[in-house]
Amino acid sequence: MTAKTPFRADHVGSLLRPASLAETRRRWKRGEIDAATLRAAEDEAIRKAVAMQESVGLQAATDGEFRRDYWHIDFLSGIEGVGLSTQSSARFQGEAEVPPTMTVAGKLRHTRPIQRDDFAFLKGITKVTAKVCIPAPAMLHLRGGRAAISRDAYPDLDAFWADLTTAYRTEIRTLGAAGCTYLQLDDVTIAYMCDPRMRELSRANGDDPAELPARYVAALNAALVERPANMSVTVHTCRGNFKNSWMAQGGYEPTAELVFGTLAVDGFFLEYDDARSGGFEPLRFVPKGKRVVLGLVSTKTAELESPDSIKRRIDAAAQFAPLDAMCLSPQCGFSSTHHGNNLSEDDQTRKLARVVEVARDVWGTA
Repeated sequence: MTAKTPFRADHVGSLLRPASLAETRRRWKRGEIDAATLRAAEDEAIRKAVAMQESVGLQAATDGEFRRDYWHIDFLSGIEGVGLSTQSSARFQGEAEVPPTMTVAGKLRHTRPIQRDDFAFLKGITKVTAKVCIPAPAMLHLRGGRAAISRDAYPDLDAFWADLTTAYRTEIRTLGAAGCTYLQLDDVTIAYMCDPRMRELSRANGDDPAELPARYVAALNAALVERPANMSVTVHTCRGNFKNSWMAQGGYEPTAELVFGTLAVDGFFLEYDDARSGGFEPLRFVPKGKRVVLGLVSTKTAELESPDSIKRRIDAAAQFAPLDAMCLSPQCGFSSTHHGNNLSEDDQTRKLARVVEVARDVWGTA
């Protein structure tokens, strides 16, 4: 891990799409404008988003995932062999709409850089550290499981994981060669596998939920074995973030010792904004030298958390892990999908500024 990342004040990645950009993307999907016109609109929106992140004092900037519809699908669809299905038994609480499920119809291959050009643009316009967020390998498996993976292409799942992690290693090398020093992998399985309902859904897909956490950890570690020495890597987990709704619930205890103890990453972004996340006791498994980014500021509500309430929760977490090993962030992105959560852009800016404010009070720096 570098001396600074993850930063004391950090954030998960996605930002609310400006209304003008959302309309431009809809026009592009209807065939009314070309890809170059859409790209120019994205560029303009990203410049403004980066300026906002810098203005509130953040030391890492993302592109807000403005070029994606979904935090995971757009990236994973860039791997040859990945397709989409509208069939899914997993639903978000209170939501009728269900995001597509990814399928594997053929052999997985990395045939082109997926994130490199987007990263290069971001790096060229920010004064702070350009942070790239991509889904963890497990996200190609979680929702569809064995049932969504072609048995003709992969009669043996070991071959599926080998091809998938090979594709990841190629992409990560490409990002490193382009100058990426801060990579975040988003992996909801860390939290989902703590929920009995989600484990039953995995069993219905033809998988053994007792074996999946170790399989997912092994896949992420395999994806990182060739990462550049100067690349700091973190992992983020949550319990679902789709139009203010959530998918899973339950504390980290069932997977904490395995995940915290064996994942080859430098830090963990952990959702901790409400009771669904459980207590801080699992933080006792975080090894010395790794950082925990406490997601204490909610992206699911417009209410701005008070500095005192956040500091009290940091103090509570410090009963189980050293204060010097901690950082602060929102619990998830503000717009994991193109829909966005039900907050305003002003609410978003205030929450990010509050993260920086509290971090400076607690640690003396953001």
